[in-house]
Amino acid sequence: EVNFAVSGGGTVQAGGSLRLSCAASGYQYSVYCRAWFRQAPGKEREAVAMIDGDGTTNYADSVKGRFTIAKDNGKNTLYLQMNDLKPEDTAMYYCAASHRYCSDVGADGYNYWGQGTQVTVSS
Repeated sequence: EVNFAVSGGGTVQAGGSLRLSCAASGYQYSVYCRAWFRQAPGKEREAVAMIDGDGTTNYADSVKGRFTIAKDNGKNTLYLQMNDLKPEDTAMYYCAASHRYCSDVGADGYNYWGQGTQVTVSS
């Protein structure tokens, strides 16, 4: 059984920063693509950032230059550093992992999902 410990959400003012962490345990097979998604009330879930097994990263246009995804393979932990936060970043954030490379997995193809952590940015 795969378990996730997700932390780092909270409420900040616009322009502030938060760092999300997603520590995983129990993988039986290697995971390659790891990602952060978010979903705001009334909106569809969207991919925010992803990092592949070789360290290649991709970001949604809306967060480029402000968010940084990183992973610590030794700790099996995924991070999302969020700077210059805006009210439109307010959402529930989820980590996800796949046994496939990022280029081969769609938004619905992730094998594992962590519990959400709420990020609220006030103006």
